[in-house]
Amino acid sequence: MYADTLALQDNAPDRYVVVKGDTLWDISGKFLKKPWRWPEIWALNKQEIKNPHWIYPGDVIVLDRSGAEPRLRLLRDSKNTGRSSGVVKMGPRVRLEELVGDAAPSIPFNAIKPFLNRPLVVDEGGLTNAPRIAAGPDDRVYFSAGDRVYAVGLSGEAGSTWHVFRPGRPLIDPDDPERKRVLGVEVDYLGDAALDVPGDVSTLHIIANREEVAVGSRLIRAEEMPFMNYAPHAPQQLVQGRVAATYGGVAEAGPYTTIVINRGSNDGLDIGSVLEAFKKPRLIKKESKDEPDRFTPPEKTGNVFVYRVFPTVSYGLVLNSATPVNIGDEVKSPE
Repeated sequence: MYADTLALQDNAPDRYVVVKGDTLWDISGKFLKKPWRWPEIWALNKQEIKNPHWIYPGDVIVLDRSGAEPRLRLLRDSKNTGRSSGVVKMGPRVRLEELVGDAAPSIPFNAIKPFLNRPLVVDEGGLTNAPRIAAGPDDRVYFSAGDRVYAVGLSGEAGSTWHVFRPGRPLIDPDDPERKRVLGVEVDYLGDAALDVPGDVSTLHIIANREEVAVGSRLIRAEEMPFMNYAPHAPQQLVQGRVAATYGGVAEAGPYTTIVINRGSNDGLDIGSVLEAFKKPRLIKKESKDEPDRFTPPEKTGNVFVYRVFPTVSYGLVLNSATPVNIGDEVKSPE
């Protein structure tokens, strides 16, 4: 009845009452076979993709089948009138309830919360000139929450918060057959520190630490960044790339696991872009040297929702995966 690109689920409901815990991705999947077509069924323009409807528990979504293409309409629950919409600012210690209230986020917020307000990737020299912890109040070289530390190269005002990092692993481009091209360097988050007394040698104290903070650890200013509740959508241009890493070094990425993709804003990705993941082709064993090289065909493993974008890499959440996603697997714009 409708074009395949906006195909409804076979059992798409005429009405759906939003419940607590729903996400835009979940709701879209109840109506559409391809959830990334969410902007089309709402007739959203490009700007509205970045600022979609805030949908709350108790709201009713109605499927209108009367036109040439299906459309969704939102019936606001009377308890939700007067709610503000748009971008909500997030600070380093903002709770989920303070961020979006009961509104349905694009994807499960708790799965991505640790990755939103910290830098994850820097260029190869990005930490070299960053402010560093140079000493403590004694001869120790490791510090934890409550300890006073001294830093050099730091410029800021008293009371400001700083993330503490150490350089992590280089992200190697899986498209480089020589495995030499570095996309960036992941940084390992160690904890947070507060600036007490600015100066040529600044005084800070460790607020909290996930790992021990050492002399030589680097400091990056903790800045608020917006939580953008982007609607899921296909990229604006064709994107083809590969999985460069799985966060935390897990061998196999399943649902709600973060993966790193070797494509970024330079390649047309933005927050909310949805990609499809496929197993990388495997060489089929030959029984004779005269046989040509043959490879297994592409096998879709799931969808990836991009939620953080850098120029050359992006972080995405694996969704709807039937089989694990591995480093080297292919990702591309959905058909």
